[in-house]
Amino acid sequence: MTSAPVKTVVYVVDDDQGVLGSLRFLLETDGFAVRTFRSGPALLDSLDDGRADCIVVDYKMPGMNGIDLALKLRDRKVKTPVVMITGYPDESISSRAAAAGVRHVVLKPHLEESLASHIRGALQGSDASA
Repeated sequence: MTSAPVKTVVYVVDDDQGVLGSLRFLLETDGFAVRTFRSGPALLDSLDDGRADCIVVDYKMPGMNGIDLALKLRDRKVKTPVVMITGYPDESISSRAAAAGVRHVVLKPHLEESLASHIRGALQGSDASA
């Protein structure tokens, strides 16, 4: 008897419930196991509850943006790769994200075509890109 392959676990953080639902559907369709969070603090409070292979964070969220969350993850010595999504094509965001340890920055209009490949790239350790 062979066991089922273990799915890659992706945590997704976004304050927009509609976006969370869409990303869950998109990533589950691509074969990932997905757990969603409505804020950075909610993710930080749940880190001990399980394991993530990759964390996808939105850049613009109230209270704690995606870069701040990535910095807090690194402060806690979390080595899980982080992919940041944003609707703001700003080079300074990409450079600040990279400095915070974010592996990839993906623009929201292109999520459907590329988010899964960016997650796979982050898992393989490739550098951040917009």
